Amino acid sequence: MQTTTLVTHEEYFDLLAKSEVKLEYHGGEVVAMAGAQPAHNMLAANFLLSLGYCLKKLGCYIFTSDQLIRVNKCDKYIFPDLVIVCEKPVYEKSPGGLDALLNPEIIIEVLSDSTERYDRTEKFDCYKTIPSLREYVMVSSRKQKVEVVKKLSEVEWLSHTYTKNDENVLIRDCMVMMSDIYDMVDLI
Repeated sequence: MQTTTLVTHEEYFDLLAKSEVKLEYHGGEVVAMAGAQPAHNMLAANFLLSLGYCLKKLGCYIFTSDQLIRVNKCDKYIFPDLVIVCEKPVYEKSPGGLDALLNPEIIIEVLSDSTERYDRTEKFDCYKTIPSLREYVMVSSRKQKVEVVKKLSEVEWLSHTYTKNDENVLIRDCMVMMSDIYDMVDLI
């Protein structure tokens, strides 16, 4: 029988400050984050490049996977692949020095075989509890497929799936070319 030692938020931030790898906090459990495959990294970088200029013109901030976010209702601290905020970013100050973003508006996750089920279910269920969240974007690393799920109300979300047959993907008010998202990416 495997036992799990639960830690407090303070203990988590102490561990995070000393760790050489990213650690997430899941309701008392600390989870080490594995490195990503090249396709995953290229997709995140391509999204950053493709969205960057448009978001900058809209006055938005775009954060990479080193930005910790707080999902209060699920008692989690998570490192999404990309996070976008178009209001003034609000942070929870950490005693260990790594502040957690509290008001993400758009979260982008690149899906992998090992994370896809979690990203689509439990993680998305937690993300939905963030009051500021407006869009959740899931990017396939296996085929040209981007799913954009937009919040219509507190209980209603609308999903649109873009495939290789679509020229553009709409995220917030930014049109991104599918060919730019998957440029130079060797799909798994």
